[in-house]
Amino acid sequence: MNIEQLATDLGQALKNKNWIATTAESCTGGGVAYAITEIAGSSAWFNRSFVTYSNEAKQEMLSVSSATLAEFGAVSEAVVFEMACGALAASRADISVAISGIAGPDGGSEEKPVGTVWFCWADATGWRQTTCCHFEGDRKNIRLQAIAKSLSVMLERATSMAE
Repeated sequence: MNIEQLATDLGQALKNKNWIATTAESCTGGGVAYAITEIAGSSAWFNRSFVTYSNEAKQEMLSVSSATLAEFGAVSEAVVFEMACGALAASRADISVAISGIAGPDGGSEEKPVGTVWFCWADATGWRQTTCCHFEGDRKNIRLQAIAKSLSVMLERATSMAE
């Protein structure tokens, strides 16, 4: 499914549920928020976005712990978990997604190669889901795959929670 269709479907599912979304993005640089706000009327179901490219921004805007960053690094399950929870706390949203990864072409390591992207989705019911993906391709393709993944799991959650 394409990104525009995912964002459109997410919007409809969130409107049906009367939920608001927020994003906390690092490696995608606001791409998820861009995809969402390309949809006319998205202000009805999208509150705000946090583009926290630096560790300092993650700490200041989303209350990510410096100890978590030091122990696990920015591209980790622990950090995206704190980002997703921080985005919910710093917004009026009901559901969030947090993304941190290595889009390349530099910055990878043996432990975390280029294409490694961690995600966490969280919602106001207390539900949390984290996953790590290893995407292939150049920087643009890695980011596009991460945007699509972010939207697709938010859509799955919003649809499964539909009343």
